[in-house]
Amino acid sequence: MKYNLLATTDQLGLSQASSELWMNLRAIGDERPRVDRSRIKGLILAYTNLDPREAVRLLRRHMGEEPGRYRAVYRVMPILAWVKTEVDEIVEEVREQAARIGAGDSFRVTLEKRRTQLRSLEVIEPVAEAIDNPVDLRDPDWVVLVEILGNETGVSVIKPVDMLNVQKERHRLSTEREKSPLLDDEAG
Repeated sequence: MKYNLLATTDQLGLSQASSELWMNLRAIGDERPRVDRSRIKGLILAYTNLDPREAVRLLRRHMGEEPGRYRAVYRVMPILAWVKTEVDEIVEEVREQAARIGAGDSFRVTLEKRRTQLRSLEVIEPVAEAIDNPVDLRDPDWVVLVEILGNETGVSVIKPVDMLNVQKERHRLSTEREKSPLLDDEAG
């Protein structure tokens, strides 16, 4: 079985984060998720029976409703395809997935490397050159996510909303709460 979600945590919280991710996937409607600790420090591999992008969106919504259930997991990212860790294969998969990017839409390449000797630019440059759209490193319309895990690489061309950064989401939620008026004060 191939995993379609990656999650990060700290090394000490790996067991707690794995359980947390499993329980939260169940809470959003996946009756049989699979969550495994990887051999890579701080990395969790998961399989959801839901579309992985939709699963991340549902996790974000669930976090808004029950933020206390998100303590150990740091980030959750969907993986749409796995390829061998060879630059040509990575670029070919990116080309296929990048067909969804609209004309004029911007993108950013996000690369995370684990257990590889490849240098970042050896991957980022050919991936970026394969897409004929403007690059926007701050606020892209699309993210080209390349997750190298030794001999295998996960590739996802996704919207930024398809990734969950728990700390950023927690900050966003607290900022929204601060901005919203208190209903009790208005009812006065």
